[in-house]
Amino acid sequence: MELCIISTTTTAKAINPFLPSITRRVSSRLFQSDSVLQFGGRLKKPISSPLEMSCVSRNFGFLGGSMSIRGGGDFRLFAAASPAVETSVKEDKLPADIKVTETVQANSSVKLSVEVPAIVCEDCYQRVLTEFMKLSKVPGFRPKTRVPENIIVGFVGRQYVLRATVESILKRTLPHAMESVTGRALKDSIQIVSSFPDMEKAYSKLKTLSYEVVVDVVPELRWNPEGGYKNMKVVVELGDEIDAKKACERQLRQKYKSLGALKIVTDRGLQVGDLAVVDISATTIDEDGSTGQAIPDAESKGFHFDTEEGNRLLPGFLDSIIGIRAGESKSFTLVFPESWKQESLRGQRAQFTVDCKELFYRDLPTLDDSLADKLLPGCTTLKEVEETLAKRCQEMEQEAKEQATDNAILDQIRKMVEVEIPQSLFEEQGRQFYGARLLEIQGNMKLNEDQLASLSSQKAVNEFLETQRESITNIIKQNLAVGDIFKRENLEFSTDELVKEVENSISEFKKHKQEYDEERVKDQVQEILEGAKVLEWLKDRAEIQYITR
Repeated sequence: MELCIISTTTTAKAINPFLPSITRRVSSRLFQSDSVLQFGGRLKKPISSPLEMSCVSRNFGFLGGSMSIRGGGDFRLFAAASPAVETSVKEDKLPADIKVTETVQANSSVKLSVEVPAIVCEDCYQRVLTEFMKLSKVPGFRPKTRVPENIIVGFVGRQYVLRATVESILKRTLPHAMESVTGRALKDSIQIVSSFPDMEKAYSKLKTLSYEVVVDVVPELRWNPEGGYKNMKVVVELGDEIDAKKACERQLRQKYKSLGALKIVTDRGLQVGDLAVVDISATTIDEDGSTGQAIPDAESKGFHFDTEEGNRLLPGFLDSIIGIRAGESKSFTLVFPESWKQESLRGQRAQFTVDCKELFYRDLPTLDDSLADKLLPGCTTLKEVEETLAKRCQEMEQEAKEQATDNAILDQIRKMVEVEIPQSLFEEQGRQFYGARLLEIQGNMKLNEDQLASLSSQKAVNEFLETQRESITNIIKQNLAVGDIFKRENLEFSTDELVKEVENSISEFKKHKQEYDEERVKDQVQEILEGAKVLEWLKDRAEIQYITR
């Protein structure tokens, strides 16, 4: 529920807990969002050579894989980053050149139309026969001896030989076809979109093969205006929630309230100061007044609503439910303000329904020095409690101000870039964000196997990708913009910095007995360090103005 109705413009979000403190501090300012958790995702590295691409993932046993053939539909080949899989393109010289036609596609992808001449296909066919001869025990022939073509084909089965030949052609020719996009193609984004049965039929009749490959490439950024990031005018909006004095008062009030006993309200409706347990749902209202779609982030079951936090909610929400009694339901219409963080909801009319399940009031003790140690262990007087909290809040205010500044700068450069985001990059980043959210949910509430399976299903992930499309897209654009500035302005950090932070991160993983991918940790730390350098560079050149909401 908090994701939708509580405005958190400057509220820090959860980040990777196993990054070192310096890295964590930078990361928390770098990758913020009100709707998804951020794990600063690095743009996929481009394939630097055809050697980095593994070919057909569905190979016959003699080609080094498992024997599994899809009966029909599209044959999709996904490349993996495994340099050891393929022999060198130069070493595996084809008997003739293949023809590759490149066509630019939407979303930073390229279609490669590949035509393999008959002489190459025949060479692959002969290799397949040779491999079958090595692996087959044909009656009447010694192992690994030459078996006449008609006999080995009959022994293995013509259809199996046909399929193996098509796969062999793909395996050998794909690295050569990919040479035209070397240095641009993103790993794990390559797929053969031609129908495998169609390729079998074509080869069977013509003894040649044509197929199409779609691959995502490194997206090209366009700055509007060009170089506009160099001298920005940035307005940073600060909410009163980061004001040290007010934050101190809120913390003291929260600690004080925690000492009170909750008692059931029986003779009246909801009033400010109460705590209500409510179910909340919301749907959009279309222009013609009809009910639109549900707003998932606004739905909550058993939500503990503290009315003293009403000023942080959607304007009008608290006023609309004042007076509601336990067991009652209220429906009302509200409009999301134009300043709402989630752009898709700005100006949107919505129908809210609130079911009040339980209603409580707090029976609070007298606030005096006797409560000091309970409010803040180690303190003996209320004054000492207030002074200690005030010092902490001043530090938090400064950090929140820096974070709000970073967020405003990053948001501004994101709006300056125009880029077509590759689908594979969108899905990779989205799944990382969803995985982070799932980890947080699992940490906050122990999920059983059925719940975890449901939340981990492809359907759940796809729904997340769709509902959070705007947020994921914005974060990717932000990351791309930061990386581009780092490169354009020749910024750098020392190798010692990188090594130190990677070592610190890995030690944290080991300390908490968490699995990790060292290369992934290095990429993440490197991106965070790059982001820190870019933010420092931008702030030195920007004109920054602070205003209070």
